[in-house]
Amino acid sequence: MTQKNKKIISQYDHPDQFLPLLPAEHVAGPLYEKASQLIKQATHLSALPTSGKRALRPLLRKMNSYYTNKMEGQHTRPSEIDQALAQEFSQNSDIARKQRLALAHIEAEVLCEQWAEQQLSKELDPLAYLYQLETLKQIHGHLFSHASDVDLKQSDGSVMKPGFFRTQKVQIGLHEAPAPESIDSFLKVWQGAYSNVRKGEASVVAAAAAHHRLTWVHPFLDGNGRTSRLHTHLLFDAMELSAGLWSPLRGFARTEGQYKSLLQAADEHRRGDLDGRGNLTQAGLVNWIHYVLDMCLDQVQFMTHNLKQDGMFNRIAASLTFEAASQNNGIRIEALRPLQFLYAVQTDMTRAEFKQLCGLGERVATSLLSALLSKGYLETDTPHGNVRFAVPQHALRFYFPALWPEAEQDQSLSAR
Repeated sequence: MTQKNKKIISQYDHPDQFLPLLPAEHVAGPLYEKASQLIKQATHLSALPTSGKRALRPLLRKMNSYYTNKMEGQHTRPSEIDQALAQEFSQNSDIARKQRLALAHIEAEVLCEQWAEQQLSKELDPLAYLYQLETLKQIHGHLFSHASDVDLKQSDGSVMKPGFFRTQKVQIGLHEAPAPESIDSFLKVWQGAYSNVRKGEASVVAAAAAHHRLTWVHPFLDGNGRTSRLHTHLLFDAMELSAGLWSPLRGFARTEGQYKSLLQAADEHRRGDLDGRGNLTQAGLVNWIHYVLDMCLDQVQFMTHNLKQDGMFNRIAASLTFEAASQNNGIRIEALRPLQFLYAVQTDMTRAEFKQLCGLGERVATSLLSALLSKGYLETDTPHGNVRFAVPQHALRFYFPALWPEAEQDQSLSAR
């Protein structure tokens, strides 16, 4: 049946109408195998001995915010995200609105990760927590916590309430989402199905399936895509597979066409007796899950390659060489040895130790240390405290080429 001739279902009002929630066992084998590969490779990445992991996490939160908002056509320049983090908002109301959205996503990611950590500290299951309806509301509420009343106004004049399920009917393309009074019943079934699967490969497959079914329910008046994507990111983090080093959000944005077309294809009704036994297409759901797993594997492999020690050592050297030769900002190649050491050892060091490893006189080494802190190659918590490895955004093209091309381009434009 062509897109034009599809019959639009007038109303969904019972959870049976979005079954199957998971593929049947006889078609799930290849998915479990792929999920097993993801677990192995992601676990290896998380175990890499480098302090680069800690340094990357705040930068990747900015990148996640940029990419998920870009998919909604509401992104701002990476440099403007930095300004928002410093509470410096544009005089342009549209840019300021996008800055607020970016800032809210970063803060929501941090808060949600802290929630999951609290569950672990209480010896509770963070996955069960993330699938709760109240958690979904909290995620959505935080995503729009900085939005003004004008920001929340919809095209039809209605106003979205952050953290509250919608109270009106909505239609997305050809899909009319469930009746607002039935959202709770749909999501309670959603919660029960996905939070109770066995740990390991089944949980990974469930996370991918849950993403589609959550967008299908469309529980909020707006912001469902951002909520679903952040929720999926948090699930992988709670499964201890991402450690903040990779995110499906980057992968979704880089394959946006596939993401949207496969989401839509999984909305369709069962295509016949060979397409499962639920109301919706099992084949469409399986294709969607394959896509999510393939995309996650690609992200894990990309970051594993970039974090390998030998390659990173060479890229630190290239960045310092460029800075020393062309920037006249006090950066010297003698910083290479201590920076490489900090990257490898997963710890910090005193300022005296860092200067000693530079092999320079006290005055020159002190100036070099100050320059490295000023340019973001090092971080410290206090004016005289220990220093640790950092990833300056302007050095991304050296440190992690192609990780966030838009930030590289933005830095290049800002430097002109």
